[in-house]
Amino acid sequence: MKAQRFLPILMMTFLWMAPCYGELYQWVDEKGTLHFADDLTKVPEKYRPAAEQRKIPKGKGEASSIGLSETSKPPSERPSPLKPFEAEGYEVPLLRRHELWLAEVVLNGRVKEHFVVDTGASFSLISRQIAKELGIRMDETTPFIRVASVSDVILTPLITLQSVRVGKAEVEHTEALVFNMPSYPGLLGNSFLNKFKVVLDSLNGKMTLYSLQGMPSPERPGGYSKEYWVGQFRFYHRNLEELKGLKATYEQRRYQTELRRINNAIRYFEEQLNELERRASFAGVPRNWRE
Repeated sequence: MKAQRFLPILMMTFLWMAPCYGELYQWVDEKGTLHFADDLTKVPEKYRPAAEQRKIPKGKGEASSIGLSETSKPPSERPSPLKPFEAEGYEVPLLRRHELWLAEVVLNGRVKEHFVVDTGASFSLISRQIAKELGIRMDETTPFIRVASVSDVILTPLITLQSVRVGKAEVEHTEALVFNMPSYPGLLGNSFLNKFKVVLDSLNGKMTLYSLQGMPSPERPGGYSKEYWVGQFRFYHRNLEELKGLKATYEQRRYQTELRRINNAIRYFEEQLNELERRASFAGVPRNWRE
């Protein structure tokens, strides 16, 4: 089985499913990046003593997605650092597929699909077919970000969806990666979910989304908590650091095509960071929350 998982610094590992049960090994490198392999021999020797073994159920034609988080726990078991607001949340029915939960997602108000829900994934993900249905064009100006598998590193297009709606919860201008997942049309990640406190009810098969934005106050500039603002700035700073390191590598190797794509990605994240700075200044976010 290959499962796919995006990491906060934009790393991905794939594993495919076969019948019965399979073994999965996970380890964390010196940069804090979480990796997966379906064979212990694929784990670098220095990480083997600390590699954690897991048993994963397998089924015909189904794929499991291990989300973008620094823990292997499923979303329903992950503790949340924030308490939901008292305002009524948006309830969303879920479908169960083996160990995965799927939610109905409406993209740009017109394409409806069931996506894998992953509260650890840095970005949402859509297939190339969906991108085509939405009329999304990708060319030399499209930002690409690095995605790494066990055996290779690829550059994946990063696009912005006009809107993503799940039940009655909707977020505009949502980032997503364009990549084909095995068996599923896409993945609902934190480029949408991090605007909400997510509560998964596995017993009743539903998800409740509580908006993280409350009434503005000195403790909650713009209506958001310190954890929200710190997390937003940390995300963009981390991505820019990773991309600039990759740019230096491509410059040394004279990879011109890849270098153009990385430069576009750096430019995109710098613009996003500038916009975040503008919003933070308008809301009165303290400077030490932006580092």
